[in-house]
Amino acid sequence: MLRQSLQQKQTQKLSPLQIQTIKMIELTGLEMEQRIEKELEENPVLDDASDENSDEETSRSISLDEYHGEDPTPSYKLYVNNQSKDLKPQYNTFSVKESFHQSLEDQLGYCQIDSRQRQIAQFIIGMIDDDGYLRRDLESLTDDIAFRLNIETTPEEVEDILHIIQEFDPPGVGARDLKECLLLQLEAKKQTPSVDLAITIISKYFDAFTKKHYSKIIDKLAITQDELKAAIAEIVKLNPRPGGQIDDSYTEQAQQVVPDFLIDLKDGEPELSMPRFSVPELRINKKYAETLMESANNATREKKEAAAFVKQKLDSAKWFIEAVKQRQNTLENTMKAIMDYQHDFFIDGDEAKLKPMVLKNIAEKTSLDISTVSRVVNSKYVQTHFGIYPLKYFFSEGLTAADGEEVSTREIKTILSNCVNEEDKSKPLTDEELVAVLKEKGYQVARRTVAKYREQLNIPIARLRKEL
Repeated sequence: MLRQSLQQKQTQKLSPLQIQTIKMIELTGLEMEQRIEKELEENPVLDDASDENSDEETSRSISLDEYHGEDPTPSYKLYVNNQSKDLKPQYNTFSVKESFHQSLEDQLGYCQIDSRQRQIAQFIIGMIDDDGYLRRDLESLTDDIAFRLNIETTPEEVEDILHIIQEFDPPGVGARDLKECLLLQLEAKKQTPSVDLAITIISKYFDAFTKKHYSKIIDKLAITQDELKAAIAEIVKLNPRPGGQIDDSYTEQAQQVVPDFLIDLKDGEPELSMPRFSVPELRINKKYAETLMESANNATREKKEAAAFVKQKLDSAKWFIEAVKQRQNTLENTMKAIMDYQHDFFIDGDEAKLKPMVLKNIAEKTSLDISTVSRVVNSKYVQTHFGIYPLKYFFSEGLTAADGEEVSTREIKTILSNCVNEEDKSKPLTDEELVAVLKEKGYQVARRTVAKYREQLNIPIARLRKEL
């Protein structure tokens, strides 16, 4: 039996102002400055009153509410499309992947090889991962090259061309596994007794080395403990992810950080400011103002069309300036709430004073949606007298200490890291022993939780932390 029912569903349609504000909240300080400059360039109605080069004869300040003449254009034509599926703005940034592979392509240009070999080499470079490894086997690569490039080749030829790429910078690039990566880097170093011994250890006793079976290596190679230490010192300097070390102007541009907030101490109390933020004073060019004023008494089609254009630009300017102000207020209120919540931390930067805090805490404190707080927190930084921090740094879940007091997971991680740093490296602490140490300090933490935090801190298991 089919049933029909009538449901009333309430849907909220975002206004142009709301869309502008959402987009602006996600922008960093630098991106916001660029956004303002772009709007000033594209909207002829807007002028920056702080511009020293502005000509007072060609522009004058006019209130946006000054014009109340008849609007010749239906209101729906003055609204931007607010049904976009993706409100997140697209940014022109460069990723590490692009610059890393471009570096390899540039080096390939200096190689004395024919066009056929160059095509194969370019294909191999394209298959190298961001961390610098080639994780496709030679047989598969050979098949891919035949299928995609229509070039018949052999695994042996592909490997010969790969060896050419493996001579590129950074050392270790194009390796097929960690062992080959370390060997490529060692072979690129100045050959000394310690480096030669390191090559022998990695090439012949790699498994024993990774498991830290040092006594076995000493016996097999008939070397002293000091000689082994010197060889290990050479190995630990190597980069297990050679692709990640590329750092050029592209990555610097993509990773540039400018603080959006500044917190200083004033009379012993934290004080917030937003030094980089400035809202341009809105001023309307005189010729556009006159077009609007004259259109009220002039019914010609041309004048009305001109007035409609200027009115549309006026509305756009009003939404833009209001969105800028709302962004400033939202950012300021959110940062003030974070500063109040983490008051003790902002006094001296002691991580142990960080309180457990989630987005919901700040949303309740500011009466903002959690999604709005999340947008503010994302990609924003605060400068303090003890360092620069991403706002995400201050958010973490909490645990309960033995005395019932709630403590931040970051506090637990700090203590855990200190325990590992202070341990006897000849007998490193197991996860069970770390649980016992934390319990002695008043923190009830399960072994699996310790293991999770240890992994998040990039701390190896006890066996791999063992040293001679």
